[in-house]
Amino acid sequence: MTPATDTQDDLAQRFAATAAGLTIPSLLDRNAAEFGDLPALSTLGGTGTLTWAQVRDRVAAITLGLHDAGLRPGDRMLMLMSSRPEHWLVDLAAAHLGAVPATAYATLSGEQVRYLAQHSQARVIVVENTAQLDRIRPFLDELPALHAVVQVDGPPEAATVALHDLEAAGAAADPAGFERLWRAVRPEQPVTLLYTSGTTGDPKGVLLSHRNVVYQAVVLEATVPVPDHSPALAYLPLAHIAERMLGIYNAVYRAGHVTICADPTQLAAGLLAVRPVSFFGVPRVWEKMVAGIQGFLAAADPAVRGAFEAASAAAQESYELREAGRPVPEELAARVAALDDKVLRPVRARLGLDRAGWTGSGSAPIPVAVLRFLAGCGLDVLEVWGMTETTGTATINAPEAFRTGTVGRVNPGMELRLADDGEILVRGPLVCLGYLRPDGGVEPATDADGWLATGDVGVLDGDGFLTITDRKKELIITSSGKNIAPAQIENLLRAHPLIGQAVAIGDRRPYVTALVVLDEEMAPAWARARGLTPELAELSADPVLLAEIQAAVDAANAKLSRPEQIKTFRVLPSAWSPVTGEVTPTLKLRRRVIIDRYAGVIDGLYA
Repeated sequence: MTPATDTQDDLAQRFAATAAGLTIPSLLDRNAAEFGDLPALSTLGGTGTLTWAQVRDRVAAITLGLHDAGLRPGDRMLMLMSSRPEHWLVDLAAAHLGAVPATAYATLSGEQVRYLAQHSQARVIVVENTAQLDRIRPFLDELPALHAVVQVDGPPEAATVALHDLEAAGAAADPAGFERLWRAVRPEQPVTLLYTSGTTGDPKGVLLSHRNVVYQAVVLEATVPVPDHSPALAYLPLAHIAERMLGIYNAVYRAGHVTICADPTQLAAGLLAVRPVSFFGVPRVWEKMVAGIQGFLAAADPAVRGAFEAASAAAQESYELREAGRPVPEELAARVAALDDKVLRPVRARLGLDRAGWTGSGSAPIPVAVLRFLAGCGLDVLEVWGMTETTGTATINAPEAFRTGTVGRVNPGMELRLADDGEILVRGPLVCLGYLRPDGGVEPATDADGWLATGDVGVLDGDGFLTITDRKKELIITSSGKNIAPAQIENLLRAHPLIGQAVAIGDRRPYVTALVVLDEEMAPAWARARGLTPELAELSADPVLLAEIQAAVDAANAKLSRPEQIKTFRVLPSAWSPVTGEVTPTLKLRRRVIIDRYAGVIDGLYA
């Protein structure tokens, strides 16, 4: 079990006291009263910004409108919307009503949306437009619990209610009704329903409480050193725990200013426009940033490249000392500061991260080489670990206590231990209420003692830092009985900018092989620079490209034990996406789908 200290116990008690009695509605009430004129919600490229007072006024009206439409405390509400202010407002309105909002990933198929609507027994479904309405139209008569369909854009049909009309009706209603509704909401009640990615089957509906999300916000306040009312950029879907926590609940708790980036392909532009003081990126975001910087340096004047290398070396030296818990000599600190102002800060400014005081990564493993390169740019990207069931982070690397390659220490108030087989078990105030059952009941997510079996396998060092080694169900056992963690192999391969995805194969096979998928952005650019075809289907068989991928495989093999080394590989001719089915909406690998779909290719690797 992770070692406990008086400091951790003190923090846990302080965090619990801070979160006690708070709900998302009570925090929004505070924001309107104390910070009403401060900006709350903007849209990238938009012309208007909602203040906290305006957000609460609109939430109040929508809350009463939803109540009039039949939504009641405890009911589930399903939303099929892109990231836009109305998504935030409708979600918060349901929470003020004591109902349970759930967002569907935009990449889900019609059949998957049907499953969510039926499983959640949605009382109200909110659709963005006619296109989203068309997705649910085929099974509307299969939803006996459904009472209303609310449409945000476009003229409403006979079967729908326009959000504008619903909000207008709520604005004209007695405001005392709103006060009664939100004040009846208790911290132990559900605040949201999130469906997991479903890597191995149907997704599970995870119920999180107001207490869960407020406690997580308190943890982040203590470990992420940014001031209140800070600007933030929301670019991940609200079906993802990271954005729901950072973009809604933490923003409400800190009374921050969220700018919504509805199109993830505009993330770079969004960062430049907002210049956030904190930023959470999934690994692929950081990998693409590194590839972009490396591409810029490769084309730069040798003097520019040399200046960067000198500054980067100094920054990494400082980073390594701080990582080891050792003081940074004054001379080195002064040299890093001078080089940072002259060389590294302009590089970060190209990314929109020159004001970022905290940067983090999670949701999937990130190559250590990427983290160290970013440290050489003056960005300490700190890994966190958790899952939907732990309301986001369960462990976190802190600026004053971090270890590269680990996911940090367990959050104060949480307990963590390893089972005999290495599986990570956690319990504490961040563990979810449980899983929604089809009958509306709640299935416990923990055992009788409150421990949540996470499915991840890890190791703890003597100082309590956790390293994730793999998913319990994904370990490869070769025909010779060797246990191999595929994530480590795949992580090393993805460190190469040309590789977008990689899957290690070898279960019940004599040796390890790999399927490689090219990065849709970097590979065509790399090909054009060398006079090669940018089309992935042709490029995947090009000898020059294959030699480059072989070099990446050789580099990975140099860091692996002999049984883990990749004997051969195949570059696939097309990219993977949630639409094609090989990855989930959060870009986690669907290994069973991949192995079944590419069975012939895999057999060929062992011929």
